[in-house]
Amino acid sequence: MSFSRNLSIFFLLLTLALPLTKAATFDIRNNCQFRVWAAAVPGGGRQLDVGKTWTINVNAGTTQARIWARTNCNFDGAGRGNCETGDCGGLLECQAYGKPPNTLAEYALNQFNNLDFIDISLVDGFNVPMEFSPTSGGCDKVIRCTADINGQCPNELKAPGGCNNPCTVFKTDEYCCNSGNCGPTNFSRFFKERCPAAYSYPKDDPTSTFTCPGGTNYKVVFCP
Repeated sequence: MSFSRNLSIFFLLLTLALPLTKAATFDIRNNCQFRVWAAAVPGGGRQLDVGKTWTINVNAGTTQARIWARTNCNFDGAGRGNCETGDCGGLLECQAYGKPPNTLAEYALNQFNNLDFIDISLVDGFNVPMEFSPTSGGCDKVIRCTADINGQCPNELKAPGGCNNPCTVFKTDEYCCNSGNCGPTNFSRFFKERCPAAYSYPKDDPTSTFTCPGGTNYKVVFCP
């Protein structure tokens, strides 16, 4: 077989593979009546004034990814500073996860059976209401957490700008589930009653993880 024919077959196979490895698009919108600093790992960070949107593209196969809002931030011209909630090491362009409390949109792309796995998690607490939903692919799994959790937060979990998860406060296996053998608690039930579709503690998978076909695009809305 000639070299040119080999090359043609290579490019044909590459073309056929492209749809399977297409990056997913995430539109991140601030509908809150205040400025937030959106954060994404992978993706970085961006100041979002009221009504503004930030779009990121995420490679197929990405796992352990999350998007969240930071509040009451101050950054200098070099992108260094701090945030009251969700701070990621004092950087505007996040390279690591945020500090609780922060409402999380979590996802893993093109996993088992080429499915995306998506969820909203309150395992790191809550700072702003959130919606996480698909925008393509015929998927209709809209996840929302819009309750007044900050206003109703138990005294033990209250934090400046948000409501902590109990693991952050008490640091015990009962709440942190370090042994992998934990169950719901009164504190996790507080979150679950207000946001039934969101993760309320680390083992809350059956009612909190949703799937869409690989290649789906998504939107994350703060204060939907």
